[in-house]
Amino acid sequence: MRALCLLALPIAAFGQGVPLHVTLELIAPSLPDSTTVFVAGSLPQLGNWNPGAVRLTPRGDHVWRLNLVLDRTVSFEYKYTLGTWEREAADAAGAPTRNLAARPAADTTITTTVGRWTDRARQRVLNGQVTGTLRYHRGVAGAGVAARDVVVWLPPGYEQSGRTRYPVLYMLDGQNVFDPATSSFGTDWAVDEAADSLIRARAILPLIVVGVYNSPQRNAEYLPGSVARAHMEFMLRVVKPLVDSVYRTKRDAQSTYVGGSSAGGMAAFMLAWEHPDVFSRALAFSPAFQAPAGSELQFDYVPNVLHTSQPPRHVRFYVDVGGVGLEARLRPGVEAMVNALKSRGYREGLDVRLVRAPDAEHNELAWRARFPAALVWIMRWT
Repeated sequence: MRALCLLALPIAAFGQGVPLHVTLELIAPSLPDSTTVFVAGSLPQLGNWNPGAVRLTPRGDHVWRLNLVLDRTVSFEYKYTLGTWEREAADAAGAPTRNLAARPAADTTITTTVGRWTDRARQRVLNGQVTGTLRYHRGVAGAGVAARDVVVWLPPGYEQSGRTRYPVLYMLDGQNVFDPATSSFGTDWAVDEAADSLIRARAILPLIVVGVYNSPQRNAEYLPGSVARAHMEFMLRVVKPLVDSVYRTKRDAQSTYVGGSSAGGMAAFMLAWEHPDVFSRALAFSPAFQAPAGSELQFDYVPNVLHTSQPPRHVRFYVDVGGVGLEARLRPGVEAMVNALKSRGYREGLDVRLVRAPDAEHNELAWRARFPAALVWIMRWT
């Protein structure tokens, strides 16, 4: 599974230098030499994580190669695929491998051996796809943003409880939330399974979860700027009224939450910080509060928190960050934001919860693992 969910943009070079030549070499003993093999990664030359964009050249004897010309100081991450995220490099147990990382300082060949490949289509048949009831609203449109689908998960007992109203959690990148078949990288957050299990165990009260798909303008919609303003208006003026009009929701801010990861974590935080009259909790998984080192982007939301005249003191924030790859580059921004919140009177553990996962990567599997505890935490005051 691809790990770079912050950006569909390249990791920029830290500085300009003498170009160098790097060969990525794959040895795949289990594949016939006629197989078409791809590499996906965090550079334009690697398709910006498109799993079927960059083909390797077959060399025979189960060897494939790609020649790159890079700046001498560039760093990047990558994975090998068979054209989709359903078929990517796997470890001995059949699970997706971690991202490969490189920061070559001289002309070199980087050789990787892959013995197995994932088969998520088969896994979905064996394991199922969705727990509970999903209802789709197709092509929901708003001013200044692209139309997208909105999917609503209903808690167990919803159909039988004709008058009960429910709190609502809005999740960004909604195609990745419930169903691996719609997830961008073949792996979903399993929010439906987590919420269903927690509700049935009476660890949380029943709630509705709304997945709001992203669009090709994901970065612009989620990171600070004019398009992000239009996206916030879309969430406030189109998505929430739609959900409130169709489903039995509790409409007050104390019963309305928002969550997301990476750039979506930034967007979720921004929605709650700037619209506390609508949202009272924000889940920010691996959020991009500042442009990470090496990024072409330029933004920093921390000053907004430091300089807000009246911080929304009734809003609670869950924030987490991993430690592998991009996560390590996001960590300074996460630490700076939590420190800014504490300087404004927020109490760690009560108003803001910071979770560090030093061994975690930047991907859906990592967020899936942390989601249940995060959901329990934000709902403890419901």
